[in-house]
Amino acid sequence: DGEVHINELKNGNAEMFWNPTSEVRRQRLKRHIVLFEEQTDFESERLWQHVTSAINKGDQQKATQEKFVLEEEQRNAARERRENGTEWKPLLFRHDATTNEWHYKYEDLRPWDPLNDIAQFEKNGILQTMERHLSTGMSNHKTTCINNQITRHKRSAKDCRRRKTSDQPSNHSQNTESSCSTPESVQELSDDDGKYLGFESLCAQCGKEMNHLKEIHSAVLSLQRAQQDIHR
Repeated sequence: DGEVHINELKNGNAEMFWNPTSEVRRQRLKRHIVLFEEQTDFESERLWQHVTSAINKGDQQKATQEKFVLEEEQRNAARERRENGTEWKPLLFRHDATTNEWHYKYEDLRPWDPLNDIAQFEKNGILQTMERHLSTGMSNHKTTCINNQITRHKRSAKDCRRRKTSDQPSNHSQNTESSCSTPESVQELSDDDGKYLGFESLCAQCGKEMNHLKEIHSAVLSLQRAQQDIHR
């Protein structure tokens, strides 16, 4: 949170390495923590409060002493559980017997999505992500457009059948393809079905927004692949 300098011992020059300006602070994700008075005895901030206090005061001897007391209490508690045959069941972590490692039960390794993810917060020890759900409005608009197109299409097919019924058949009409060639029933449409029904685009707004979303989606996929590579 403070300025960090690189000091060159040979010539005494100092170079600014990191400066958390107000602009940098504004860009940070908001930190959500449980109030101290609401924390249980085994939550880190409460459990290590005396060690933290000594470190903040610059008293390394006191910090070391408090750390020893804390760890000794934990060793004694573990010894008592073994003697009593009591199994320790962590609330938020699980043990992987294959790797002999502990993992957070609710870990989310999904890359952060800057377009949809707003903030991460903790609730009852569980990390959760607040999301925007950007696609909801677009999805509703697209569904409305499709339904409107289907309604018009069915009405057109119905009128066409009515005309065919009222017309007198002739040899010529039997040997030529009817101008009313639309299907009499319309199945549920997929994203590309509109083209086969003659709808090159659902509407101007849909086409514009879909193209924009495709560009954004392509950029996000590229970022996600890079983040996954870094994680591996």
